[in-house]
Amino acid sequence: MSVVTSGRYTFPSYNLVFFIFLQLGLHSVEGVWPLPQSITSSPERYPLNPQAFYFTYGSQSAAQEGCSVLDEAFKRYFSLIFPDYSSGRFYNQWSFVDKPFTVQVSVGRDDCDSYPDEDSSEQYTLSVSAGQASLKAETVWGALRGDYSICKIYLKSTDFPRFQFRGILLDTSRHYLPVQAILKTLDAMAFSKFNVFHWHIVDDPSFPYQSRTFPDLSAKGAFHPMTHIYTQSDVGRVISFARMRGIRVLPEFDSPGHTQSWGKGQSDLLTPCYSGSSPSGTFGPVNPILPSTYKFMATLFKEVSSVFPDSYIHLGGDEVNFSCWKSNPDVRAFMLKMGFGADFTKLEAYYMENIVNITVALNRTSIVWQDVFDYHERIPKDTVLHIWKGLPASYAAELSAITKAGYRVLLAAPWYINHISYGQDWRNYYTVQPLNFSGTEEQKKLVIGGEVCMWGEYVDATNLTPRLWPRASAAAERLWSDEKQTSDVDKAFPRLQDFRCELLRRGIQAEPLFVGHCKHEYQGV
Repeated sequence: MSVVTSGRYTFPSYNLVFFIFLQLGLHSVEGVWPLPQSITSSPERYPLNPQAFYFTYGSQSAAQEGCSVLDEAFKRYFSLIFPDYSSGRFYNQWSFVDKPFTVQVSVGRDDCDSYPDEDSSEQYTLSVSAGQASLKAETVWGALRGDYSICKIYLKSTDFPRFQFRGILLDTSRHYLPVQAILKTLDAMAFSKFNVFHWHIVDDPSFPYQSRTFPDLSAKGAFHPMTHIYTQSDVGRVISFARMRGIRVLPEFDSPGHTQSWGKGQSDLLTPCYSGSSPSGTFGPVNPILPSTYKFMATLFKEVSSVFPDSYIHLGGDEVNFSCWKSNPDVRAFMLKMGFGADFTKLEAYYMENIVNITVALNRTSIVWQDVFDYHERIPKDTVLHIWKGLPASYAAELSAITKAGYRVLLAAPWYINHISYGQDWRNYYTVQPLNFSGTEEQKKLVIGGEVCMWGEYVDATNLTPRLWPRASAAAERLWSDEKQTSDVDKAFPRLQDFRCELLRRGIQAEPLFVGHCKHEYQGV
């Protein structure tokens, strides 16, 4: 239990001393991941005592005691700095140190009650001298990023992200992930400075999102209507938990494809497929020719925009199979009426343009998969394109084409880590160069970040965490840190090994990188 006294957070403790070492070399910083943008270090070491360790707000800080984001963070970070104290383990051989140590945190803006967004600054400066540390940031979100680095204190560190969008996608349709598994992932994301949770919440196999407006979607479309759903309370809990860690929650409701589960709870939404002149009894993508489709979508997305506070909504738009549309005589007649001929990419474009306009009316920015761009669809210039296809040469060409057209872009193609292979495949994720494509400097500024995708065909709560970590952390450093300082995979390896051990100590079951051991091993329970 913590006690707040005169703006300070004091933590009752036992006779325990914990030493935090100032590290010497840029690449010898044990367990610090991702690497800060700049470090000036000293060989001096400061002895710290949890009985006399304080977090406090600076007198000029816009946020003060009562700022829930930072108040809660101080409690979490204390446990990270003093793990043995928090777990009740004691080491009598350590000498008692009674000198106080104060971490003073100052932020320039009081955004304690807001949510992180695309423009949130995450920059911070951390400096340490005898008996005190000072962390300064423009926002509470920057203070969150800096506070994690307090676990290994330097004399001076100035840090900020290379890319503003650093995401993890979880697929909760192919396998349902319990809320606790999602929360654990959010904790691990914060440790690696990821800041966007892309929630691919529904898809063909199941519709676990429990809609207030259309309750039959989950009642009939989830794997189980009671046990395998996310209630409004569950969703709110995830959003709140993420906010306290400076993480945005980006919902994806992918259409017109990937919607088989939708049709179970919403009649007339999907296109009836035909075999010759008769309905086959099967259904294809969302029916794009009916006014009722757009009325339903407008109502659903109005709800989604009220539940999820982020200004972005992911609309999908990928992998649409045209065979059912081609088989349906009503669809073919609509195509002729609209002058689309036999080009079904124009029909998809018609549908996606209507859906994007719905989100524009809701004052939301759309993210869509690259297929929408590839099919030459007319979409607003503030739409973000999401690249998921291809090998480096292919996605480099796509980056060049999309940014040349003036659109912002996210890169996910090289970070589909649901694909596994024997050996150290994290090295492949670490050596990705997101800006290695043909284009001007202005084009490269349109690459707003990247995303690690964990698709769920073979992933549920039993293997999610070890499959994600520390492999996802390789992408985290690529998206946060300076590329020139982190270009050597071999130099990164010992740091990532140390960080993996740190994740284990923090309760994250991160898989090993190679032969070795950790001081705090996972105990199998």
